[in-house]
Amino acid sequence: MRAYVGVTDNRWFNFLARQKFDEVNFWRPGGRGSFRVLEPGELFLFKLHSPLNYIVGGGWFVRFSHLPTFLAWEAFGQKNGTETFVEFEQRITRYRGASLDAQAQIGCIILASPFFFSQDEWIPVPEDWKPNIVQGKTYDDSTSEGRTLLDQVLRQISKGSYAEEVGETAPYERGRVGILRPGQGAFRIMVTDAYNRRCAISGERTLPVLDAAHIIPFSERGSNSVTNGLLLRKDIHTLYDTGYITVTDDYHVEVSRNLEGDYGNGRIYYAYHGLLLPNIPHKTAERPDIEALRWHNEQVYRG
Repeated sequence: MRAYVGVTDNRWFNFLARQKFDEVNFWRPGGRGSFRVLEPGELFLFKLHSPLNYIVGGGWFVRFSHLPTFLAWEAFGQKNGTETFVEFEQRITRYRGASLDAQAQIGCIILASPFFFSQDEWIPVPEDWKPNIVQGKTYDDSTSEGRTLLDQVLRQISKGSYAEEVGETAPYERGRVGILRPGQGAFRIMVTDAYNRRCAISGERTLPVLDAAHIIPFSERGSNSVTNGLLLRKDIHTLYDTGYITVTDDYHVEVSRNLEGDYGNGRIYYAYHGLLLPNIPHKTAERPDIEALRWHNEQVYRG
């Protein structure tokens, strides 16, 4: 089992430790580089800045993505670790040492089911931790330091309060990973990335007008899995949710005849009728679930 210990902004930690969020965005101010250290479901741990050399919490890794600041805020809001969007951008600017423009992006490490230890539960960093580490370090159970750290962390989060925080099904045995329960923010980013930031039906690329739509709504016990999502332009999303547009189980677009009957218009939408879905995820595992599409056809679409 692996875990990554990330050096954490103390104010970010202190703000989020007071909340009860189901997910958080551990952001990096730079818009370059990547994070390929963990697989989904592995542990990402928080270490405070020196001289507070302790592991103070963590979460289960979901995804890494480069996002413009507006989208990071729309997706996660205060789960970014600040009260307001203005404060969020001010903190990024201070770390970058330069003002932000409309194209500025940050690195976002998205974590599910975060947990925060009380001060008397903080775990000292492993003996091999170097004071010159800026971003973080990976540990696994193949070394004595890694085994000790993982055992301490997993023992801590196995306690009642943390077990409830991260979900009863999350396993805490060394050698296993967490069962992910992505939140709404993670869902939005997973779907946005899966569709290469283009509307599934129209191909629109203007990111501010794109939404991650649930095929089966969350209110109907739909999940936040990427396979239960479609990236849609906002107007198309509205028509999809209200049953005037659907996607069939063979990935064709259908537009209800009731759209014109109810509103006396809809010409721009009927142009999509019968088309094979123009934009679909490259990865088969991220494509819309067939059964979910059938549910929408049968339960929502106005036919």
